[in-house]
Amino acid sequence: MKRPFFYDITLRDGNQSLKKPWQLSEKEIIFNKLLELNVQAVEVGFPASSEMDYDACKHLASVAPENLVVSALARCIEGDILSAVNAIGHSKIPRVHTFLTLSPFHMKYVLNKDPMEVRKTAINAVSFACEQIKKVNKNGEVQFSVEHFGDCLENLDFVIDTLQEVVKAGATTINLPNTVERKRPRVFLDMVEKVYNALPKDIAISAHNHNDLGMATATTVESYFSGAVQLECALNGLGERTGNTNFYEVAVALYNSGVDVPVDLSKIYETALIVAQMSKVEIYEKAPLVGPDALAHRSGIHQDGALKTKDMEFGAYRPIHPSLIGRKDDEKIGFTSQSGKTAIFEIISKAGYPITIQEAIRLAPSVKEAAEKVGELPTRNIIDIYFREICNIEGPFKLLKFDHAGDGKFILEFKHNNKEYSLTGNGNGPIDACMDALKQSGFERTLLHYKQIAMDEELMGSGAMAMSVIHLEGENGAKVIGRAIHKNTAVANVKAIFNAYNLIYKN
Repeated sequence: MKRPFFYDITLRDGNQSLKKPWQLSEKEIIFNKLLELNVQAVEVGFPASSEMDYDACKHLASVAPENLVVSALARCIEGDILSAVNAIGHSKIPRVHTFLTLSPFHMKYVLNKDPMEVRKTAINAVSFACEQIKKVNKNGEVQFSVEHFGDCLENLDFVIDTLQEVVKAGATTINLPNTVERKRPRVFLDMVEKVYNALPKDIAISAHNHNDLGMATATTVESYFSGAVQLECALNGLGERTGNTNFYEVAVALYNSGVDVPVDLSKIYETALIVAQMSKVEIYEKAPLVGPDALAHRSGIHQDGALKTKDMEFGAYRPIHPSLIGRKDDEKIGFTSQSGKTAIFEIISKAGYPITIQEAIRLAPSVKEAAEKVGELPTRNIIDIYFREICNIEGPFKLLKFDHAGDGKFILEFKHNNKEYSLTGNGNGPIDACMDALKQSGFERTLLHYKQIAMDEELMGSGAMAMSVIHLEGENGAKVIGRAIHKNTAVANVKAIFNAYNLIYKN
């Protein structure tokens, strides 16, 4: 198969749909983004529509690179065609794009003309356009579009006969627009295939789909496999009503299908953000590939799969690696009542706090309960629960006082249930002394491991802090982890021991 030929219509079809169409300086920014994407053709505007659009078309044609097809729209009217020729004829590869409806409905109710009269108008316009553009530039081309081709099922033979005559008149590209999407893609694709089979193979077939029923991307992608090599798309899917085929979705869908796509996919995300800002049309949350939620996972099952495959090209729950389209953000794990331990572990770890999967399991009921009340929990709320239930564990033991008494001695006062204890422990430091005092009180446990972690001041928001991590032997030899955070390392050590004791003796 031939490589797909991307013909971008953002500056014409997309721009005309904006509440505030772009000025020349804005059009040039978009034009340069299209060059970065490496599109092969750009429809720069409709010169006859206004002086501003004519000037924009003329300027963009003058700065276009040699390998870019520069196209301008013109109705089947001599004045429009001459305006287009004058605006873009000096570019290296100029193309006049003229169009006329051939649908029975529109010929009868909009044009109010006989079909044979419409056919004659189309043929004469293409012949005139070809003659005029060739006078100015030997590389000039003519494209003819059957407006409302999607509505031509009942008179498709008439359309094909007309297109054969249009090709004889000089058109080298035949564009088949689904101007208003009304039917399922298969119906449209059958029509595309019939046109493709009826015309010479050196004629480029083009597909131009609107998104009225939400199937423009699918129809365009499948049109390529039905013979339409030229694909007319718009950045961010801009266009009349519900928009035109989205450029990014088509490019990535073809890439995922193993097609050699001549587009710099790494420029997609940056371009999408710029176009959204300039068009004042926000990228909606669930937009494929570029939407804020395109990398978000909230279901526990999805989160588990996403995290296990996050470094792979094709993730468990995403179609591509984000870097393919220039996204630098990772997959987003949000916690709702549908999430689980994996999300807790990932969110807390990513926030910079140490946690084990066992601790995440312990936190899950409380975090779920909070999420059931408010919906998706902000990270700050989850961290607050982490502090409360990991670093300040309620239980039968309560630390009352811990003071250094000199010479390796520390006074420990604590309460176990309703009984208070006051003992002096001995050791090489506060941890040894605390464990000694607890042993004297009849609560002996083996210290397996001790670690202290310096917490980031910016993270804590309250100056330098230390986290003590105490590993004690629990019931049946199980390892129990106690954590605590405090500015004073000795206090953090003892609080961590008591948190571990409350886990061991919680029943």
